Amino acid sequence: MTDDAARHKAKMEKRKAVQDAEVASKTITEKGLLIVNTGPGKGKSTAAFGLIMRALGHGWRIGVVQFIKGAWSTGERTALERFDDLVTWKSMGEGFTWETQDRERDVAAAGRAWETAKAMLADPGIRLLVLDEINIALRYDYLDLAEVVETLKARRPDLHVVVTGRNAKPEMIEAADLVTEMTLVKHHFAAGVKAQQGIEF
Repeated sequence: MTDDAARHKAKMEKRKAVQDAEVASKTITEKGLLIVNTGPGKGKSTAAFGLIMRALGHGWRIGVVQFIKGAWSTGERTALERFDDLVTWKSMGEGFTWETQDRERDVAAAGRAWETAKAMLADPGIRLLVLDEINIALRYDYLDLAEVVETLKARRPDLHVVVTGRNAKPEMIEAADLVTEMTLVKHHFAAGVKAQQGIEF
């Protein structure tokens, strides 16, 4: 064995010991998580849909409620409709707020979506629930923040919930088990590239 190989082996042995000790220190084997994907960067909903694919691989039942996005056709929705025995998908938004320009209509749509979300929260068969763009509904006060946060905190212990959208409220972040902020470093839209099928929808 060369000196470089021996040094690498010794370094990795130490690293493995640290990792093994870290894993051994964790005592909770299962816990339903409240996951928040937020921030100005692209990928919040995309990450949630990736998690759905992982959960489907384990045969989980999934619920999706879209709060802002309308009923237009998207690749993820079309793909997941093939798993209609496992996925319940509800697009309940009226479209982006700057498109509707009607606060009363947006509040009503968000309210209907939240009622649907609560029904899914109460469904004991659903293991993963994605509340897509609910942070936007909360940002514009379309929903009662305290009610939403308290309801999510009171969910049953084995239910994982993913909340997406920019500008997550501090109360949502505080309640969460996992928060990821997507940071915008560079975006093709700024260079004049429109939303593309298969990439944005």
